[in-house]
Amino acid sequence: MKALDRKQHLYLWLGGLFVAALLTGDFIGGRLFRLAGHDFSAGMLAFPLTFLLTDVVNEFYGPKATRRLTFVGLGAAAFAFLVINIALALPVSPESPLSDAAFRSTFGASSRIYIASMVAYVVGQMLDIAVFQAFRKFTKHRFLWARATGSTLISQASDTLIVTFIFLGGTKSAGFILGVARDSYVVKLVAAVALTPLIYGLHALFGRLLSIDESPAT
Repeated sequence: MKALDRKQHLYLWLGGLFVAALLTGDFIGGRLFRLAGHDFSAGMLAFPLTFLLTDVVNEFYGPKATRRLTFVGLGAAAFAFLVINIALALPVSPESPLSDAAFRSTFGASSRIYIASMVAYVVGQMLDIAVFQAFRKFTKHRFLWARATGSTLISQASDTLIVTFIFLGGTKSAGFILGVARDSYVVKLVAAVALTPLIYGLHALFGRLLSIDESPAT
C-alpha cells in the first residue's frame, strides 16, 4: 500500500475512533460518579481519547483536516440527538421489553447534557486546534509534549466550564458547579500529562513504521 493510501486509511480509522469516543462520552456524560469525595462526569472515561486523537490528527494531517473531523463529530452527535428525540416522541408498544419510563429515564435526561457537550465541544476543539498550531509554529515542530499538553489544558478549561454550567446551571448551586468543573479539569490535566507517552508512541508508529509524514508547517 502506498504511503498516501496508508495515510488516508489511517485518517478514516482515527476519525471513526474519534466519533465513537465522542458519542460514548455524550451518552454517559449525564451520570456523575464519586471518588475520594469528589464528583466527576462519567463522560471523562471517554473524552480524554478525543484530546489525544485531536492532537495526533493535527500533527499529521494539519488544522484543516482536524476541523473537518471536528464537524464530522458534531454531525454525528447531532444525528444521534435527533434520532433519540424521535424515538422518545414515538408511542411505546405494550410489547416493548424496555418500558417507556426506563427509556425516558435513560435517554430523556440526555438532552441537556447533549446540548451542553456539543456547544463545549465545538468551542474547545476550535481552541485546541488553534493553540496546537500556534505552539507548533513557535517551537518549529519541536517539543511535541508542549503543544499536545498545552493545547489540551487551555482548550479544556473552556470546555469544562461551558459543559458544566450549561448542564448543571439552575439545578445545582454555583459552588457545587464550580467544584465539579474544578475536579473535572484536574482529571483532564492528569489525563493530558498521562497520555503524553502515548502521543510520542503514536508519533513514532506513524512516522517510522508506517512512513506517514507530518503535515507541513502552516
